[in-house]
Amino acid sequence: MEELRDKKGLTEAEAIAQYRTHNYPKPAMTADIVIFRQTEDAVQLLLIRRGGHPFLGKWATPGGFANENEPIETTARRELEEETGVRGLPLQLVDVFSAPGRDPRGWTVSVAFCAVVHGDLGVQAGDDAADAAWFTLHREGDRLLLTSDDVTLRPEELAFDHGEILKKALQCAQIQL
Repeated sequence: MEELRDKKGLTEAEAIAQYRTHNYPKPAMTADIVIFRQTEDAVQLLLIRRGGHPFLGKWATPGGFANENEPIETTARRELEEETGVRGLPLQLVDVFSAPGRDPRGWTVSVAFCAVVHGDLGVQAGDDAADAAWFTLHREGDRLLLTSDDVTLRPEELAFDHGEILKKALQCAQIQL
């Protein structure tokens, strides 16, 4: 059987040999992980405080860059464990976030995941996270607020576009506040 040829008359092997990756810019790939904890009287969100630039000191969802040849689901599990000590959770795909400018370091596409846990789940900041804490989610009128000890945040105050990721994850996990 004769090999298939494209419009240029090339076989697949010939086309791949001529392919030049530098002709196609590539984004960095990241994973962001939204972990909700449901208690008897509250819904909480796990956040980390960034220990490095950009957004040094800002609160964010755990996450980070994929390693080369690493499946994005593995990235999510690895980053969650590195930054919070949490492991073994079943993660659900939320969405892909790719708006230009979402990361000041350059073109970055993030795949967001979420999980819902019940009961106690201890967390400890690690890797590039300066802190890790549970924030209680609640509404004041039509505004969503996140509170932990003496810190109160609106979703838009989170680093990067993590406020948008949070809103989408709430829908995905079907959490009502």
